[in-house]
Amino acid sequence: MTVEFFVISLLNGVSYGLLLFMLSSGLTLIFSMMGVLNFAHTSFYMLGAYLAYTISGVVGFWPALFIAPLLVGAMGAAFERYSLRRVHKYGHVPELLVTFGLSFLILEVVQLVWGRSTVPYGLPTQLQGPLFTLFGTQFPKSRSFIMLVALLMLLSVWLLLTRTRIGLVIQAALKHPEMVEALGHNVPRVFMLVFGGGAALAGLAGVVGGNTYVTEPAMAASVGSIIFVVVVVGGLGSLAGAFLASLLIGIVQTFAVALDHSMATGLRAMGVAVTESTFGYPLLNLTISQVAPILPYLFLVLILIFRPKGLLGTRED
Repeated sequence: MTVEFFVISLLNGVSYGLLLFMLSSGLTLIFSMMGVLNFAHTSFYMLGAYLAYTISGVVGFWPALFIAPLLVGAMGAAFERYSLRRVHKYGHVPELLVTFGLSFLILEVVQLVWGRSTVPYGLPTQLQGPLFTLFGTQFPKSRSFIMLVALLMLLSVWLLLTRTRIGLVIQAALKHPEMVEALGHNVPRVFMLVFGGGAALAGLAGVVGGNTYVTEPAMAASVGSIIFVVVVVGGLGSLAGAFLASLLIGIVQTFAVALDHSMATGLRAMGVAVTESTFGYPLLNLTISQVAPILPYLFLVLILIFRPKGLLGTRED
């Protein structure tokens, strides 16, 4: 049973962490290029799920897997071109405000079009059922598919940034935009493509995460704060740091949710008498599963205290 718990929890944690990475990678790329923390990023994740739900009802899930992220990416590029670019010259606060406003706009549009309740965005038949069974516990195909898509996405982004001409232009524009523009490259267009690409990655996460978990208007808010935790813990602008932080937070939180032990049970196991009259008993009686939701934020506080740059971050801003 210990082996079963460890293996299944580890696999669940890795799949959840890779889904977080699919979300945080786009946000990290956008920040690396433009210095913009996009508050509407998880709204693109929600849009990807809803668009995939609608498209899959017409042409099936597998075409929707490619069409929905492209549509979300086009929406993100259009937003950067016609809205974000206009306020970029005024500084970070207007950028944050316009993306914050976009998140509310997308939420209202989603509720107007698809309603306020959960939509029946189900798994395709090929992803239904268990991939394998370990000691009577099943690991679903859907979670393994999320892991596969996330790893393929990581490989694709790495190859794009390191093995292609556009990747070299993107990396050069990150540090020396004036020089890149002097060489004849359209830096604003590069920014637009990067913003659209980041939105498309969030949309892809919505396509594969919406039918595995749940597709509802609150899905963006439910992962919004945790994504910013991942980006800050990994290091602002560090794609490798976002990958490491995503896996770390996903695994820790998954294991913590499954543990019902508390400090009180640990003290009793050591022979210390703990009763309801003991000082601080309500705190001692809290189980790990009860405090699991706050563990990422506790980790964030510790990172900001002892390593403000993040695990693999290099930027000061």
